[in-house]
Amino acid sequence: MYTILAYAIPEESRQIMQTALGDKARIEFCSDRDGLFAELKGYEYDLLFLFMEDVRSGIPLLEKAYQRIPHTPIILISQEEKTELVVEALKSGASDYLVHPVSVARIEVAMGRALENRALRNEIAYLRHKQDIVYHFDDVIALSPCMKQVVKSLERFAKTDSTILITGATGTGKSFLSGTVHYNSPRRQKPFIKINCVNIPEELLESELFGHETGAYAGREKMRIGRFEQAAGGTLFLDEIGEISFGLQAKLLRVLEEKCFERVGGNKTIYTDVRVIAATNKDLLEQINQGKFREDLYYRINVLPIRLPALRERHQCLLPLAQYFLIKYAKLLGSEVRGFTDQALKQIREYRWPGNIRQLANTIERAVILEDDDLVDTNNLSLPLERVCRSVAESTKGEAKGSLVGQEKELILKALEDCFWVQKNAAEELGISPRSLNYKVKKFGITHPNWRKHK
Repeated sequence: MYTILAYAIPEESRQIMQTALGDKARIEFCSDRDGLFAELKGYEYDLLFLFMEDVRSGIPLLEKAYQRIPHTPIILISQEEKTELVVEALKSGASDYLVHPVSVARIEVAMGRALENRALRNEIAYLRHKQDIVYHFDDVIALSPCMKQVVKSLERFAKTDSTILITGATGTGKSFLSGTVHYNSPRRQKPFIKINCVNIPEELLESELFGHETGAYAGREKMRIGRFEQAAGGTLFLDEIGEISFGLQAKLLRVLEEKCFERVGGNKTIYTDVRVIAATNKDLLEQINQGKFREDLYYRINVLPIRLPALRERHQCLLPLAQYFLIKYAKLLGSEVRGFTDQALKQIREYRWPGNIRQLANTIERAVILEDDDLVDTNNLSLPLERVCRSVAESTKGEAKGSLVGQEKELILKALEDCFWVQKNAAEELGISPRSLNYKVKKFGITHPNWRKHK
């Protein structure tokens, strides 16, 4: 059975809606504006009916509702039937427009069509592997001062078409918030396309971005549309832009400056209107000094820079985020878990979370799966890295804290922890070669359970 929210519906139309949909849906009626948005924030509905006596003055309400629930169909009902008002309402987020008084048949047809269109959009979203997105800035968990400032800046950035560069460590929510920016921008009704530049082999990335013509590659006989064409009129999110090869950076620069490109193997110039949001966990200025990133491209994408703080910098956000993920995964998994024990909350507060929000989400999901009681306890949080770090720290207590050896070892341990104990990444963070780091790991006797073998 579907769940429907109906706002400010006249009494005679309420009876008609109950007759038309009573056996197919549970209908909740509300009459005041605050009650409407409280319902939209607290519950997920399959369909929203909005009644407006004056459509033109009610457009801001429609737009705000659409921002809250962009993937929930909104059917507008009004006594006005001027063509220009219908067009304005549809542009502002309404999926259908009914003229009051409505009939049983018209209500049934409108609901069926709206839910069918929503199902098709959901299927497209699934095929695109869309990630979770918060569609309104008010719903972003930002209680820490640093995150409040980030959200305030992104709200302002969203209203523009300028390129945004989001920096921050892995797992801080760069991809997540890029969607929030798009769905609060003037481009929100156009496509939002993501591409992770590090997950695609270099020789294929150009085709992913710009597409290719028939026969451009051996064994590929069909023309392919690239991400820039797919995102036309909307937003393209380039994750890990620091991983793009130097040669491909020049082509990307041209698109950003001239708004045009050619497909691989083609000579036809294609013009595109795309807003770009780029993200990286690398220090691009250091990349420029090393000759790995183009300086002109850096200044082209760094129009509106924003840095996302690490989770350990967002102390006031930590427990609300943990509770959010617990509720989310308990619902998805059909679990009865409803909270954390005091000991679990203490461990969550004290842990450094080197993997940031991504690590927190994975930890809570695993805990919900493993927990048999209604409160998650410490044994199911399973935070091995913290235990490893503590045990190693205990073993180094005999070393003089002020000694160079002790400081060097602490520095290496911190880099390893921040990089999930991947030595290659830790070496890059420390600015030394992987071979040098491996030597120091042996020298200090550092081990980790996830390493296959410590030589």
